Amino acid sequence: MLTGADPRLVSRAMTMVTAAVTAALGEGIWAARELGRRPPPPAVPRTPWHILPAEDCLALLDNSRPGGLSTEEAARRRQDGAVSMQATAPSLVRAFAAELANPLTPVLLGGAALSAATGSVLDAGLVLSVAIGSAFAGAVQQIRADRALARLFAVSAVPARVLRDGEETKLPADDLVPGDIIMVGAGDVVPADCRLLSTTGLDVDESSLTGESMPVTKSPGPVAAANLADRSSMIYEGTTVAGGRGAGVVVATGSATEAGRSMAATAGPARLSGVEARLSTITDLTIPVALAAAGALLASGLIRGLPIRDTLSAGVALAVAAVPEGLPFLATAAQLSAARRLSARGALVRNPRTIETLGRVDVLGFDKTGTLTEGRIRLHAVSDGTHTAAVTEFGATHRRVLAAGLRATPRGKGKKKLPHPTDRAVQKGAAAAAVTREYGLAVWSPTASLPFEPGRGYHAAVGDAGTTTVLSVKGAPEVLLPRCARIRTADGTAPLNDRRRARLIQEHSRLAGAGYRVLAVADRDLGSAPRPADEELTDDSVAELAFLGFLVLSDPVRTTAGASLEALRAAGVQVLMMTGDHPATARTIATELGVLTDDQIMLTGVELEAMDDEALDAVLPRVAVIARSTPLHKVRVVEAYQRLGKTVAMTGDGANDAPAIRLADVGLALGRRGTPAARAAADVIVTDDQLNTIIDVLVEGRSMWASVRQALGIFVGGNLGEIAFTLLGSMATGRSPLSARQLLLVNLLTDLAPALAVALREPDPEATGQLLSEGPERSLGTALNREIAVRAVATTLAATGAWIIARLTGRRRHANTVGLAALVGSQLGQTLLVGGRSRTVLLSIAASAVVLAAIVQMPGVSQFFGCTPLGPAGWSIAIGASLAGTLLSFLLQASAGLQSAAGHLWVRAR
Repeated sequence: MLTGADPRLVSRAMTMVTAAVTAALGEGIWAARELGRRPPPPAVPRTPWHILPAEDCLALLDNSRPGGLSTEEAARRRQDGAVSMQATAPSLVRAFAAELANPLTPVLLGGAALSAATGSVLDAGLVLSVAIGSAFAGAVQQIRADRALARLFAVSAVPARVLRDGEETKLPADDLVPGDIIMVGAGDVVPADCRLLSTTGLDVDESSLTGESMPVTKSPGPVAAANLADRSSMIYEGTTVAGGRGAGVVVATGSATEAGRSMAATAGPARLSGVEARLSTITDLTIPVALAAAGALLASGLIRGLPIRDTLSAGVALAVAAVPEGLPFLATAAQLSAARRLSARGALVRNPRTIETLGRVDVLGFDKTGTLTEGRIRLHAVSDGTHTAAVTEFGATHRRVLAAGLRATPRGKGKKKLPHPTDRAVQKGAAAAAVTREYGLAVWSPTASLPFEPGRGYHAAVGDAGTTTVLSVKGAPEVLLPRCARIRTADGTAPLNDRRRARLIQEHSRLAGAGYRVLAVADRDLGSAPRPADEELTDDSVAELAFLGFLVLSDPVRTTAGASLEALRAAGVQVLMMTGDHPATARTIATELGVLTDDQIMLTGVELEAMDDEALDAVLPRVAVIARSTPLHKVRVVEAYQRLGKTVAMTGDGANDAPAIRLADVGLALGRRGTPAARAAADVIVTDDQLNTIIDVLVEGRSMWASVRQALGIFVGGNLGEIAFTLLGSMATGRSPLSARQLLLVNLLTDLAPALAVALREPDPEATGQLLSEGPERSLGTALNREIAVRAVATTLAATGAWIIARLTGRRRHANTVGLAALVGSQLGQTLLVGGRSRTVLLSIAASAVVLAAIVQMPGVSQFFGCTPLGPAGWSIAIGASLAGTLLSFLLQASAGLQSAAGHLWVRAR
């Protein structure tokens, strides 16, 4: 209908149409983005709980009681909305709107508008269908990701000890309501914001909330403080109890907590990183290429004097063909697929986005016990400082040492296991040797204790022994030996002079050097005078001790650890072992595992403390082991690596590991033995505590980069090949060899199902070493550019060659159909090269090939898509060209791979 029109009027009309479409699209995208955002949480009045007396806080919370709420009262408060806003359920509408709000949508919708303007209403409908279908597919993937994430959060929910109906019970933190009374102890994660009612030596690590690295001492007294870090009468959700115990009343849950308010304040569009950032870059490059190609085609037609309607239609078709419709949800789909596979193998990923970060990890910090070792700590022997005896060979002296060590070990509550494996080992060893706490004493009745803490380094207990009071201590030898003034021997008690002290240090070094974990045991007779029952035991009381002996513990190295760590190092991942063990023990284990080599060094916590940040940054790349490390040391090391631009993963299982796990780019917690604090801080929870599972996690992360690279090669390389083929055909004849419908068909058959199948496929178990070598730069840098170029060249030559041959032997529509078949066939063949081992990829390729054949050969459908049924000659040309293009792609990739390998060898040789 535009044929013969004045070009100036047509140009003016097209400018107006384009402006109108652009304005409409801009409004639509803005509206979609606004709809995609979740509504802000409702404002919640902030009460200064820290200033008020505890009884006033209880009164303000609907007259709550120190004995806790009843089940009925808690249910009523939940129904009345006392609980703050819970997470909004995933919404398909919001997800769909968010998927539409991507840079590719304007191109597709603009193409539809222009197609309709030129009279191609059906083509416009097809383009709109593709845009809507792609957005819907992405929305479904996002909904599935959100729901899977919700399930993972439910599995790893933070537990809370709460008083309900006058009894202590354990509930998920989400079930708490304001007014609930909760109890917390060492290692617990605080489940909600609480006003403290009572405390006993309560110290809380608030680094996740305030950034304060040192634990904060808490007390129930009111305090006027503007800063969170100074509000000693409050404990906050997500922080970790470092020591002691306490009880408090819940004052805020969910998004009403301080942590929830902080998250709400930073709500908004997430910053793109990793894979999504690369996809965004590729998208930004794809749109100009698509528009430039369409402009070139339009200019070519105008120069040849072709009807504007036909030329404009061809330009729109080319612009639409250049858009990789599946690109927006490629990363989401790949990450979710990897998260599901890991979940089936015993690794719960809290957020699928963590998968791509795993692929960038270049430093992996391990806590030794239970990760590199079997985690089955056993009492191997007891030493009295001179003679070491196995459990079955104990004499009276060794039994006295073990009995004192047992007295300095917490008592288990009922059938509940002791939380620390070292304490469990001492307890089981004493039971096996038939040694009790009362051995060597008339009676034993504990009256006070100091629990073990990483910063303290020992556990102490005071008890009534009948005619006297005895202090028993068990802990790190380098901590206890300086506190000892005497030594108990078979002949009695003697001063611990320099010669005896040197002998003990030598014995400790010998045992630690053999790979054992060593604990010192000492005691002190506090006299027969009656002691107050409520007398508090302090660190100052642990002095002037009498040394008794050493407890020798063993924890065998995992048989698979050495090979797994070697695979990580070969992949360029720096392995760092951080342990609280003695340097000699740490060195022995690290050497056995191959972690510590001749060109690497070991630091101790004391040496690390003596370094400033500049010195630490300089030496850290050569550090393989940090012995006698504390939680603060681990946090500082993680921060230092991040300053150096490294992506750090940290594993651990204890509350002392939680700060470093939370700070690391990827935190991994051991689920079976891990404390709630470690699990709450982690991004990935390894439920079976196996090192191989941790390797699987890293393989999935690295594999995702490789899969996304190959999928991007299919998307972008194939589309560039389509553009080049269309431009070459248009320049040769003045008309595009493929229509908009045909180009959309090509994209649907070659991009959507096959490319997604490649991105979602499971890693090849036989290629673990190769997959571990993948990463951001290796996968989405030069390698991606090479794959795109190779696929574009092979696709262009295959389709163009088939089209030229068919053009020489048949009519234009016949040649165009042969070119279409060769275009699809060559791309499917190249997809087979990269994903042929996957059953899903094979099925998607076969399905696309069958659909292509059916569309071409069925008369009515073939005519609808502008094709004509092909005979044996036509199919022979198309299949031959497809095979030739696939072979060319293989040869080009192999040649590029050899050149890349030679380059790496040359660099290493230099």
